[in-house]
Amino acid sequence: MLETLIANAWNSLPVFLSHFGTALGMLVIGVMVYIRVTPVHETELIRQGNVAAAIAFGAAVLGLAIPLAFCLKASVNVLDIAVWGVVALVLQIGAYLVTAFVFRNLEDKIRSGDVAAAIALASTNLATAALNAAAISG
Repeated sequence: MLETLIANAWNSLPVFLSHFGTALGMLVIGVMVYIRVTPVHETELIRQGNVAAAIAFGAAVLGLAIPLAFCLKASVNVLDIAVWGVVALVLQIGAYLVTAFVFRNLEDKIRSGDVAAAIALASTNLATAALNAAAISG
């Protein structure tokens, strides 16, 4: 029995590694694109101790990771993961743009450490991620 479990795990390892590696790669690429596309450079602000930027950035990362995690559960191949990773990125950028439209001067508020603005952005990112993840796995 144990030998069968080990053999099954060993045989499944290449698929696991390719799916996990693709999802991780999509997450890293998505975060890098998000940082470049959005006007707030959260990483620099986080290094300066800006809590609002950390909240916004953390939610953006989770907003990309949550749909990818659900995609891993439902995916049939690595292309599926890559496509849904791109969709997640587009939706997260859209969530940022909608929040920036609703809350004028969002970038300035986050730069100045306005935690309330960061929580509004984080909530929008996470809500978008939850809906996207449900749609992926539906």
